[in-house]
Amino acid sequence: MNNFENMELRLWDYIDGLSSTEERSFIEKLIEENIEWRRKYHELLDAHQLLQQNIELDEPSMRFSANVMDAIAHEKIAPAASSYIKKPVIRGIAIFFLVSFVAMLVYVGVSLDWSALNKPNSSFKLPELNLGKYMSSTLFNSMAIVTVVLALALIDTAIRKKQKKNREITE
Repeated sequence: MNNFENMELRLWDYIDGLSSTEERSFIEKLIEENIEWRRKYHELLDAHQLLQQNIELDEPSMRFSANVMDAIAHEKIAPAASSYIKKPVIRGIAIFFLVSFVAMLVYVGVSLDWSALNKPNSSFKLPELNLGKYMSSTLFNSMAIVTVVLALALIDTAIRKKQKKNREITE
């Protein structure tokens, strides 16, 4: 902690009456003898007096709670998650990913060279997957186009819902 911060902390403790009697007498002596301590003391004392005079607590109006409750009463209550999240859809998605994962494991298991395990000093290598023979550039381009169109449709739907919600709020 530098000297300036130490001086300021000690002076605040002195002004607030938190310092001990020895500390108070030492600070009084410093204020009398040192012009920098005296200047800082008067500056902090003025700030302390301003804080004591100008503090007014703002109180909310008498109807504040009622106004808040009235504003909340006009808001739509969000529906329960079970009403818009259908369990069969979630289960279908989970089954799709589970079947995909199991199919991938089966494919890797079938394409492994299991005889390499019995040979000494042989390394265990996974087979290389060549996507080029399964996907042509035409298939890849058509998948990319479909993805972009679906993404644009999703963005359009989200923007329309937001605009509809904003119109309802302003009306």
